[in-house]
Amino acid sequence: MATVYPADHATLAGEPFALQEYYASCHANGSLALLFLPISRHSQNVLHSPAHAATLSVWSERPAAARPRVSLIGNVTVFPDLSETPDLAAVQACYLAHHPDARWWLPGPREPHVAYWARFDPHTVYFVGGFGDEHYIGYIPLELYQRAGSADAANFGVAGRVLVDQQDAAL
Repeated sequence: MATVYPADHATLAGEPFALQEYYASCHANGSLALLFLPISRHSQNVLHSPAHAATLSVWSERPAAARPRVSLIGNVTVFPDLSETPDLAAVQACYLAHHPDARWWLPGPREPHVAYWARFDPHTVYFVGGFGDEHYIGYIPLELYQRAGSADAANFGVAGRVLVDQQDAAL
């Protein structure tokens, strides 16, 4: 995930900040489920961003120049009231299926730190199909990404949403 330090940060205002974060493809439209911990630097940057902006880099396998990867640019919606989290039981089950160790940080009365559920909604999709002139590199229409089925993401990862839909379009 990449975010930007807020304008009022003492030493790093406007600078990018990036670390790998857990996410899970738990929404049919390609939005991603996130655990949102206000103690984290990313969460603090998102909360101070007027658009709650973030970027996530995702791939289906370990990253390498020849492998496909996707950069999702979008906004984070935080659900501070657990009872107002859409599809709470399904999101929690899906997230834990991807990240069983996250059970210790789930929102609720037992967490070691305050935690909330959040949803990352992409508005822009940038795809790198691999290395060189043999693979597509460029923007993917959001509707194409959202239209790809959640089964594609389950079988091939988030980047697979784009790959499978491209293969279907070529047939």
